[in-house]
Amino acid sequence: MRIVMMATGDIALPSLQALQSTGQLVALITQPDRPVGRHQVLTAPRVKQKALTYGLPVLQPESVRSAESLEALEALKPDFVVVMAYGQILSQAVLDVPRIACINAHASLLPRHRGAACIQAAIEAGDDETGISIIHVVKKLDAGDIICRASIGLRGTETAEDLHDILAELAPAPLLQAIRALQDGTAERIEQDESLTTYAPKLTRADGCIDWTQPAFQVARKIRAYHSWPGTYTLYPSVKSGSDKPLKIFPPVDVFANMVKPLDATPGMVLEAGTDGLIVSCGGVHGGAIRISTLQPPGARKMNVESFFAGHKMMPGMILGMPDAGCAG
Repeated sequence: MRIVMMATGDIALPSLQALQSTGQLVALITQPDRPVGRHQVLTAPRVKQKALTYGLPVLQPESVRSAESLEALEALKPDFVVVMAYGQILSQAVLDVPRIACINAHASLLPRHRGAACIQAAIEAGDDETGISIIHVVKKLDAGDIICRASIGLRGTETAEDLHDILAELAPAPLLQAIRALQDGTAERIEQDESLTTYAPKLTRADGCIDWTQPAFQVARKIRAYHSWPGTYTLYPSVKSGSDKPLKIFPPVDVFANMVKPLDATPGMVLEAGTDGLIVSCGGVHGGAIRISTLQPPGARKMNVESFFAGHKMMPGMILGMPDAGCAG
């Protein structure tokens, strides 16, 4: 049995290791090395680094759809192509290469949360559970028939960073189960219910802007969901510069869903600013509030509120963000 894995994201590392342990993994296809960080250092995906320690051939086509890439894949004579967080759209010609199947390990319980930001979406939506779905790859995004799934319950305290690591460790078991079942002809093929489909498109940094008009529980979910990518932020009125500056906000945050607030409280208004946290009004008079303990002003390190107040003035009555324009400015 010959397996080729297509993966780029760190979430695929445990599955790469599991496939390698079968002795059937013959190559890894991953994205090209990219510049990373402030100094734009050319960096290989961690899956590539791990594959090289196994002595596996690694292919890094700029486009897996090119004729040259297709020829290279065909030369590997795979029985299975396993896709996980690869980051490129596969052509039908690529899907037709493996003798048995091209399958994908997706980090949600499909058909819920198709798309790249499936982990963040599950948290932001307040889902009670999520998991890994092993599906046949088709040309339509994450729409292939389901072979098997593995689910976990959510406590409502996870960040996306936490959940990423949990799902990474969950994935190998259903993935190997699906390969065995496809190999011996016992695999299920469950069509997805299109009426239950939701989408989680790729996020950008701009998506991390906090909308203080939302209720406190929703703001808190977003802060957890977007940690550590793309992160969440608001704008605060900087007394030093006289202009609004971006302020990154980090979990955990406390939610005061039924907090009694002043009648003049508006979304984004600072209600309290003390060493135990920054309490900010959400969703108008009846939308509750959240308490922020950790934040990061521009050009500075991540810090607690006590350290922040040592160098920045923040007083009750100040308005964070721009209620009519979000974080634009």
